[in-house]
Amino acid sequence: MANVDKSINYIEFPLVDAEATKRFYEVLFGWQFQDWGPNYVSFTGAGVEGGFNGEAGAPVNAPGVLVVLYARDLPAMVEAVRQAGGKILREIYPFPGGRRFHFADPNGNELAIWTEAQE
Repeated sequence: MANVDKSINYIEFPLVDAEATKRFYEVLFGWQFQDWGPNYVSFTGAGVEGGFNGEAGAPVNAPGVLVVLYARDLPAMVEAVRQAGGKILREIYPFPGGRRFHFADPNGNELAIWTEAQE
């Protein structure tokens, strides 16, 4: 999948039970899964890539879906979010394959923006 600057390219759902979650979506929709440890599972085959996140600090909240956008320049996007009236909820941090930060829009919706890991 090509990463397009400033676009939605990943959807993240809360995870409570990895095995039940994988069974459910595999049977229902035929999605395929990749385990990234005991608390994170990514999926393909849904029309958009995504994952189920049970990592610490990722509680199940309503509505529970985290929309993840892509941008090449994270520091610039942090500043742009602030300038546009958003609130940074989690500063830039690394994860396997990249870095990202979380923010709230003016309505309180939580979103994230990521970029690839830098060499």
